[in-house]
Order: sequence, then structure tokens, then C-alpha cells
Amino acid sequence: MIQARGWHSRGYLPHFDSPETVQFVTFRLADSLPRTVIETLYAQADAVPRIDHELDSGLGACWLRRPEIAVLVQDALLHFDGDRYRLLAWCLMPNHVHVVIEILGNHSLSDIVRSWKSFTSRRANAQLGRSGPFWHADYFDRYMRDGEHLARTIEYVEQNPVKAGLIDVATDWLWSSARLRST
Repeated sequence: MIQARGWHSRGYLPHFDSPETVQFVTFRLADSLPRTVIETLYAQADAVPRIDHELDSGLGACWLRRPEIAVLVQDALLHFDGDRYRLLAWCLMPNHVHVVIEILGNHSLSDIVRSWKSFTSRRANAQLGRSGPFWHADYFDRYMRDGEHLARTIEYVEQNPVKAGLIDVATDWLWSSARLRST
């Protein structure tokens, strides 16, 4: 287990890794955004909303549309819920995943995300009969500043399939905490 280390960078994205914090995390499939799109977007001041829009357009193979792959990823997210972290919200989109997570104990966000991606990439590639990168190497994270920020973020995560035009009602999306809240 890597010790949480506050603000740090692994290239172009800054990350905040601290125990007992609530974080919003997005990670995406390796082919979800072409490099040219990423380079163009990161050159703009409002890159994050534009990246979300591009991801919601469904670029790439969209392996998470396949129920057996979505189940694999969702089960991985739920596996250490209550032990290493507390899941507050999540949503699996066709080519990316949103998670709102409270880190428990002295676990690091980078270790948690790495374990999700490592476990699921091996299993998904085996199920799909493919090899090579499954997930993009990096991830986006933002810590929650207060209760209002957290509530807006949970709403964003659970409404993402509606915003992307995949469904009309968030609770109809099979791969989301919104569905579990409705039961």
C-alpha cells in the first residue's frame, strides 16, 4: 500500500491523494478519446467539460456496453466498499466510469484506482479475447470541497446516462448507484 501523498502529478494531470477525503474519479477506456482530440481540448481553458462531452458521445469500442464487462467492472468497484473506501455514487458509461468515493483508513486513491483498472483489464481482455491496453493510463480526480459540491457531483454522476441520451430516467440505467437507490 502506497502512503497517501497530498497533491502530486503523474504527468499532465494533478492529483490529490489523502486519507479520509471524498473524491470524484473518472477513468476511461484506452480508445475512448483520440490523441488529437485530447491535445486540442487540453489546450483550451474549459477542457474538462469538453472532455466529458466527447466521452459521452461514445467514441471507441465502448466495451462497457457489454453486460458481462459492465458486471465485471461494477463488481470490482463494489468489492472493497466499506473496507478500503465507501462508494457514494458510481456510473459505468459505455467508454468511461465515474465514481464518488470516500477513502477509508490509510489507503491511497492511486492504489485503489490502480487495483480496479488492473483487475478489470486482465479479466475484460480475457473475456473479449483481446490483448493490449484496456484502460487509459491516467484518471481524473477532484476532491469534494463541501456538502453542496458533493451533492452536485453525485447528481452529475447519476444523471450522466440521461444527459448522454442513453435513457430517460437515471434509475433505469443498470450500471449505476441511481438504480440501487430506487430499489
